[in-house]
Amino acid sequence: MSPLRTHAMRASFAPFLLLTAFMPLAAGAALTRVEGVAVSPKEGRPLYRETHYLQDVDGRQARLVLYRCTDGRAFARKWMPPATDAQAPDFDFVDGRDGRRESVQRQGSKRVVSIRSATAAAEQGKALEMPAGGVIDAGFDAAVRAHWSTLLKGDTVSLPFLLTSRQRWVPVTLRRVAAIDWQGQPAEKLQMQLDAWFGFAVPAVSLVYAREGRRLLEFEGTGNVRDANGAWPQVRVRFKDPPQATDDNALAQARAQPLVASCTG
Repeated sequence: MSPLRTHAMRASFAPFLLLTAFMPLAAGAALTRVEGVAVSPKEGRPLYRETHYLQDVDGRQARLVLYRCTDGRAFARKWMPPATDAQAPDFDFVDGRDGRRESVQRQGSKRVVSIRSATAAAEQGKALEMPAGGVIDAGFDAAVRAHWSTLLKGDTVSLPFLLTSRQRWVPVTLRRVAAIDWQGQPAEKLQMQLDAWFGFAVPAVSLVYAREGRRLLEFEGTGNVRDANGAWPQVRVRFKDPPQATDDNALAQARAQPLVASCTG
C-alpha cells in the first residue's frame, strides 16, 4: 500500500519488481495473506485487487504483493525481502503491462533508487544517503505503529519519505484526524501529506487504522499502479478482513504466477 505522486512521475506510500531469483525464506515461518480491493473513490467502481503475503523471518517481515485485475489475473508484483529497518525496506516492483520497474536497494549507508519506465527503456539509478527516520514505500505502516502513541496524543509527526520516481527524499507530516467507527469497529483516521512546496501539488493521503491491533483498514489517495490510460488514479483500498493463515505452496504460486500484459481481453 506505499502514495505521493506528481503527474506521470510520482511515488506511492503503498506505496515493486519481483526478481526471478528470490531470497529464500525460512520454511515453516508464520505466513499470512491479506486481501485488499481498490475502487474509484467517486464512483465506487472496482479498479484492481491486492494480495499481500506476509512472512516473519527471524523477527523481520518479508512481503510479496500481487496486483490483480478484477478477474483475478496478476498484472504487477512487488517483493520486499526481510528488512532490518522496518520503516525503510528494500523493494523491487514490475508492471507486466508495460515493463515499468522501480527498485530500492541498500548499499552501505545509502539506498540505490532505480527506475525503468518501460521494458525497452534504460534503467536510471541514483544513490541517496539514508536520513535518520527515513520511510520507504510500505515502511509507512511500521512508521505509524512506531509513532502510534504520539499520534493519538494529537501531536504531528514529521518524517523524510522517499519519493521514488523523483529519486529524492521529501518531508511529510503524519497526524491524527479523528476517532471513527469503521464498519462497526473502533478506528483512527490519520492523514499524511507533503510538508513543503516542491513545484508540484500532491493530494493528502487518508489512512484508517483499527484501534485494536493497529491494522490498516483503508487507504485513500493516489494509487501506486497506473490505469489503462497510463495515469495515476485516485483510489480507495480497503482491507476489510484480518490476515488469514496461508501456506508455502500459495506463496510459491504467487511468486511464479505470470503477469498479464493487459487486464482486458
